[in-house]
Amino acid sequence: MEGLGNEVPFFICPFKPEEAVDMSRVQRQLKNRLHQQGIRVIDINLYDLTIELLKERQIWDQIITEEATYEKAELFELLQGVLDSETHVVPAIAAKLNTEEYEMLFLTGVGEVFPYIRSHNILNNLQSTAKDKPTVMFFPGGYNHSLEAGASLNLFGRLQDDKYYRAFNIYHYEV
Repeated sequence: MEGLGNEVPFFICPFKPEEAVDMSRVQRQLKNRLHQQGIRVIDINLYDLTIELLKERQIWDQIITEEATYEKAELFELLQGVLDSETHVVPAIAAKLNTEEYEMLFLTGVGEVFPYIRSHNILNNLQSTAKDKPTVMFFPGGYNHSLEAGASLNLFGRLQDDKYYRAFNIYHYEV
């Protein structure tokens, strides 16, 4: 969390999408190892969080029941509005962070919530909420960061997201 540019402590842990099951196991092992060292980790799965939000707003059952009747664009618009990062998802993350003591945040489930929730939107909106403690986003795809080309998130190794430049590739750091 120390740097010349007063950077936010956001890290991307990219992994190959086909290695998602293995990465899930590694996440659990890492969380357990950190716990043994006295480092408390909050693990927020964005997919699980979105289901919680839809249930809280009492539209989960309606979406499940009527999904087949929606046009693809109509369902996309509905979910994107109800799951807006700035007004719904990040405040829900902030509420979870305020209920527990922690030293590190893990964000998982990024691929499962695409395209309704975009990872760069989560990170942009989290800057004011989770800037004091390290956040690691486990990202199914690539994260390239260079002075020449800037930074880019490539979901599933195929879909280039908007540029997000404030996070660091965790594989470029040693502790």
